Amino acid sequence: MFTSGKQVVSRDWSPVLDAGRHHRARLGFILMSTDLAAEADFFDMVPPGVAVHITRLKTDDYTTKETLARHIDHMADAAARIQPDLRPDVISYSCTSGSIVIGEDRVMAEIVRGAPWARPMCLVQGVLDALDALNARRIVVGTPYLDEVNTAEAEYLLAKGFEVLDIQGLNLSTGTQMGQVTPQFWKEFALAIDRPEADAIFLSCGGIRALEVVEEIEQAAGKPVITSNQAQFWSCLRRAGITDQLTGFGRIFQNPGTALLPA
Repeated sequence: MFTSGKQVVSRDWSPVLDAGRHHRARLGFILMSTDLAAEADFFDMVPPGVAVHITRLKTDDYTTKETLARHIDHMADAAARIQPDLRPDVISYSCTSGSIVIGEDRVMAEIVRGAPWARPMCLVQGVLDALDALNARRIVVGTPYLDEVNTAEAEYLLAKGFEVLDIQGLNLSTGTQMGQVTPQFWKEFALAIDRPEADAIFLSCGGIRALEVVEEIEQAAGKPVITSNQAQFWSCLRRAGITDQLTGFGRIFQNPGTALLPA
């Protein structure tokens, strides 16, 4: 029995150690402070043995090209703070429009500066990876963004070789509003903008709740549907060497993504 004033002296123990709960891979994500969707999406999709680590950038709750461009100012610091002792396999900046406005190369260079041990990623690169894996070149795009951001996204996709059959935005100005649009609306919106000749539907933005209805849209449209969080997470898993074929999150997860696997 312990009594006040005594020194604790433990017996010799031989603890049994293993590789830990997250022995397969660790994924790190840099989210916006206004994002209401991505964190839940990631934990819905994560397979056994894989860790999800998250930090957030302080961001204005007003989404324009100007405010998106400022995300880069603290990117390296955010990357450095994601479990540096455990060193994630991949760290991704989780903003579609910010990736486009800032540029993938600049984002990834800042992630490397803050966390040189991790493979750098950004959300729009995951989208490109997924569309390429599906051989989808003709697409329709739905977003919550202001049209100045939609224009930048359309130009970006055209420059990457995609045929943008239509791009429609909701002209919402805040990340909070974007996260409050219902999944059922995203389903109806996606089907309304679809074109028969489109190879895929892309619902753009890491802060929207489209993942919850992605399979319903695919079944109704008869074609693949890409959402920002789904594509990013699939790509990050493959880049970390995880090839699990998950169900419930769209056709892309049936693709092994062998081109993305670590060498």
